[in-house]
Amino acid sequence: MANFPFDIVGFDLDGTLFDTAADLTGAVNHCLAMAGRPALPVEAIKPMIGRGGLHILEQGLEATGGCDREMLAPLFAEWLTFYEANIARETRPYPGLIEAMDALGALGVRLAIVTNKRERFAAKLVAELELTHRFATLIGGDTMGPGNAKPSAVPIEEMIRRCGGGSAAFVGDSVFDTLAAKNAGIPSIAVSFGFLDRPVGELGADAVIDRYEELIPTLARLR
Repeated sequence: MANFPFDIVGFDLDGTLFDTAADLTGAVNHCLAMAGRPALPVEAIKPMIGRGGLHILEQGLEATGGCDREMLAPLFAEWLTFYEANIARETRPYPGLIEAMDALGALGVRLAIVTNKRERFAAKLVAELELTHRFATLIGGDTMGPGNAKPSAVPIEEMIRRCGGGSAAFVGDSVFDTLAAKNAGIPSIAVSFGFLDRPVGELGADAVIDRYEELIPTLARLR
């Protein structure tokens, strides 16, 4: 495709690149069982995803009887241990993603990940899925220091810097993704198949895709 408008395409991870809901739910339910709470279904967990593991666990506790701050710290330590050990049991790339990355690579586009997941967990997950080589950089929710996760523009700006500069767009499934892109002055695309906490049309994205086959034509229209 001649004159493709973007040098860099960044992606959120959970609910955008990969369907991580089953493994995240497994970690939450492991901790809920330790606390004597009932398990939650995947569909209840999905809207809680996007602001890091501590937020997911906190919301899971709130949904099953309330979150006692004294119990949160030890349970979160257990959550981290369990999730790290089981990070890619059921997680898979969304349909069409690999083909879309192949096509973007053929156009000379550099790919990156900016996630609010801790960097070490994101890197481990991508490595276990054997996709590390696909991305020029990976920036986690803790990479840029406190207060600099999405919706801050800081990780998006760092993504562009690490990728050597140029025109960029960002793909995600939450308002944190679209706001981070807006704050960094780049266009955003929302995926309708992600872990939405509101209708996709309310995320404020510049465009929406329903499947990865639509990504490159949509990017081309954003020129």
